[in-house]
This record gives sequence, C-alpha cells and structure tokens, in this order.
Amino acid sequence: MSESAASLRHQIVTAADLESVVRTMKAMAASNIVQYENAVRSLGDYYRTLQLGLVACLRQDEAPATHAHGAEKNKGAIGVIVFGSDQGLVGQFNEVMADYVLNTLGGLPGKKTVWTVGERMQSRLAETALQPLDGFTLPNSISAITPLVGQILIEMETRRAKGEIAQVFLFHNRPQSGAIYTPVSQRLLPLDDAWRREVAAIEWPTGNLPEVMGDSVQTLQALVREYLFVSLFRACAESLASENASRLAAMQRAEKNIDELLEELNRTFHRLRQSGIDEELFDVISGFQALNVA
Repeated sequence: MSESAASLRHQIVTAADLESVVRTMKAMAASNIVQYENAVRSLGDYYRTLQLGLVACLRQDEAPATHAHGAEKNKGAIGVIVFGSDQGLVGQFNEVMADYVLNTLGGLPGKKTVWTVGERMQSRLAETALQPLDGFTLPNSISAITPLVGQILIEMETRRAKGEIAQVFLFHNRPQSGAIYTPVSQRLLPLDDAWRREVAAIEWPTGNLPEVMGDSVQTLQALVREYLFVSLFRACAESLASENASRLAAMQRAEKNIDELLEELNRTFHRLRQSGIDEELFDVISGFQALNVA
C-alpha cells in the first residue's frame, strides 16, 4: 500500500508542477496577444491611409511601372512567403496553414520558391512537395518585426532583379474572434494593371478630389515601398497574434485536463489512504479481541 501511495503522491506533485508551467505559458500567451492585436489595429488605420495615398497617385496620372523588369525574364516563377511558428503547443496552427498553402499553390503553374518564417513551418513544408529554402527566424516581440521585414524585402527584391521570381504570394493566419484564426493569402507582387485597377476603384472618403503635390512618380514609389513593408509587417503581427491565441486555447485545455487529473489522483490517494487506515484499525481491533479471549 505504501508503494502505491508514494507513487500517487509523486504523480500528484508532477501534475501540480506541470499545471504551474501551463499557467505561466497561458499568462505569457495572453500578454503577447495584447501587444500583437494592438499592433494589428494600429496598422489597419495606417494601411487604409496608404491605400488612399495610392488612390490619389494612380488617379491623377497614368502611373509608371512599379515592378522590376528583371522579373519579366521568368513570368511563371512564384515566390512564396509563409508565416508559421517556432514553438509547439499551438494545436493545428502549422498544419492548417501548410494544407492551405498546398491547396492554394496546387493549381498555379511554374516553379515555386518558398521562404518560411518559423522552424515548425519549415519542417512541416519540408515533408511536402514544396521544398522551402532556408527560413527566417520568427520575431519574439513587436520591435523585432521590422528587421525581419527588411530581410524579407531584400531577399525578395534580389531574386526579382535576377529574374528568379515574378510573382510573390504571402500566406499567414489571421486572428478572428476569441481563439479562432483563419489562413489567408495575398498576392503581394507584381503591382500590375490588375492591382492598379483594384486600388483605383477604392472610393475616396470625401467629395474633394485628391491631388498629389510635387513629383508624383517619387511619391508613388515611396508609397509602394511602404505598402510592401506594411503588408509584410501586418502579416507577421497577425500571425503572431493567431499563434498566441492558439497557444492560449491549448493551454486552457491542458489546464482543464490537469485539473481533472489532479482531482482524480487526489480522490484515489485519499481513498487508498483511508483504506490503509481502515486496515490498521481492523488489525488493532483484532489484536485487542485476541488478547481479551486469551
């Protein structure tokens, strides 16, 4: 009995320690969600302002080409940027995204050059027909997103200038209400006539027509650079917010399971302990009765 009780006591202590770790990770995930969701909301307003600036430029004059001519050498080549996670305990976060990427790209012809952000996504896509290149390190704070975006833009523009890619698709998870997220994609490049028409169709918020002051070409180029930067920044922030929401939900489920396990272990331990006490009492009573008979 003593060995069984000791074993149960060890399981209870281990479960309690694990619950402490889970609660810590739960608190960290909840804290991280706040900063990333705030960043996403702020970027939403800034992104809208950028769109209006592009509308003003594209409506005023016939806009010049905004994509590198080097990419015309290989029109079918596709660059793919996929955001995932570096750490586990995020449920089906990476699996859902990987399946979405495969289904979306399956119908597109041409060679695919894939970059991943996050080690888990790197290893997940390595098991598929898509063989990603060396991935990027996932940032662990808002301030670390800017250097990452700079690295991606440099790599992307270098390969476009060499004609190795012509189109760029961006994949990431976008947070919804609660712990729900959904995979989304965006064709980041080229900024072709279809993109121009889409931007130009955005309704201007007032009755006063916009006018670009100064050199419209330089203004457009500056807005395009900022548009690419903000698109990548927002994708990263949304992915991180989704990751932490998924981790928070996973930790909540784990905490509930541990609580149920602890309740069962404690109940079993107390039942076993009471059984041992009862056996000892019966032994004492039996001994006392034997002495009286003698």
